Amino acid sequence: MASTDESGHDTPQASPAGTTPPTRPMADGAAPGTGMPRWLPRAMVLALALVAVFQLGSWAFHQLIGLLLNILIAFFLALAIEPAVSRMSAYGMRRGLATFLVFLGLLIVSAGFVTLLGSMLAGQIIKMIEDFPNYLDSVINWVNGHFHTDLRRVDIQEGLLHSDWLRKYVQNSATGVLDVSTQVLGGLFQLLTIGLFSFYFAADGPRLRRALCSVLPPARQAEVLRAWEIAVDKTGGYIYSRGLMALVSGVAHYILLQALGIPYAPVLAVWVGLVSQFIPTIGTYLAGALPMLIAFTVDPWYALWVLIFVVVYQQFENYMLQPKLTAKTVDIHPAVAFGSVIAGTALLGAVGALISIPAVATLQAFLGAYVKRYAVTDDPRVHGHRPTRESGGPDLLTRARGLWERRPGATEATERTAADSDGTAGSGATGSEAADSGPGDPGATDSGATGSGPTNSDPKNPGPEDSGPTDPDPGDSGEGSS
Repeated sequence: MASTDESGHDTPQASPAGTTPPTRPMADGAAPGTGMPRWLPRAMVLALALVAVFQLGSWAFHQLIGLLLNILIAFFLALAIEPAVSRMSAYGMRRGLATFLVFLGLLIVSAGFVTLLGSMLAGQIIKMIEDFPNYLDSVINWVNGHFHTDLRRVDIQEGLLHSDWLRKYVQNSATGVLDVSTQVLGGLFQLLTIGLFSFYFAADGPRLRRALCSVLPPARQAEVLRAWEIAVDKTGGYIYSRGLMALVSGVAHYILLQALGIPYAPVLAVWVGLVSQFIPTIGTYLAGALPMLIAFTVDPWYALWVLIFVVVYQQFENYMLQPKLTAKTVDIHPAVAFGSVIAGTALLGAVGALISIPAVATLQAFLGAYVKRYAVTDDPRVHGHRPTRESGGPDLLTRARGLWERRPGATEATERTAADSDGTAGSGATGSEAADSGPGDPGATDSGATGSGPTNSDPKNPGPEDSGPTDPDPGDSGEGSS
């Protein structure tokens, strides 16, 4: 029998000489020969695998961010042309053919605009190069006349041709031609990618909606279809409002350029209208720079007039025209639109500024269906008016009186005045009672003649006088008994 200590636990016994002591059983989950649990190596491998997958996903996302932005732009472009494609397909035209015709029309308009703009720019650049000696002579004559110098055009040309900075500029320009060519090719490839994805999104819109709804329950399918419809309406409204503002801007600038006699006024007006409305952030500056440059070739003062008009018109558009059109077509507050453009620019750059307004308008309209709204009370303060006396509010005199009564020390004075008035009223009442109980009062005489005792003031404990009716003539009672 194993020996036990005082606490009741078994005490280990010494093994006999020449024998191996018995080994204790291993802990559950421990590896043989070590104290490490069996799950720890697998947990470490799993953690390293998760870290590797996260790093790989982050690297892939940064590599594909350009493609994802192109797909996002293509999706909003497809939403913008969805109403036109749906209207054409409703008349029996195949959806793919309708999408192709819409894209063909956009391509023809864009190509015509770029061709006219390119020919205008080429003509103006050639004219500026031909007239450069005349400009230089006028500048030299102005400097010689005001500063009493003796400059000549030949000396200036020789100094420019043999200067070091011109040679370095030519070398840098030669190396920069390759960079410009690469950027142009990259831009064309992005346009091709956006056009291809937008064509597929517009042509296969119903199929895409069916594929998306097939993995959702019926309740979610209705929500997705409603969100899709809201996105189409808001994006179409945004494009419509931008088109209206481009038309108004183009007409206004055409009138100015035509009045000043600037060449290529129609093309410049179209340039200002489209670039200022559909290129975010820097579109306004690009739109105003070209007309000012062309006006400078005619007269430098005309360039100043164009600059002033561009600045004034932008203020009119930002504070008067755009809020009204945006509120009617997109149904979004001007402050929300301005904030969404800033947030979109901070997140996605120019692309975010372009798609921020329709995205926020879609989100606002979709979430508005889940917000419970209540009837607003008919209070003047809701409309920004202060309550008047007719509306039930206290007037100025009443409020001043209340403030005077609530001043420090006013409560004690009021209580003291009330106590004094109560004391005066009590003393007046006592004097009047004494006057009423004089000898001329017949009630007092009758009360003394009856000889009735003192009146008991406790109704719960009535006296002997209250136990029965009082006999008005005790003498008659005695005679009757005898």
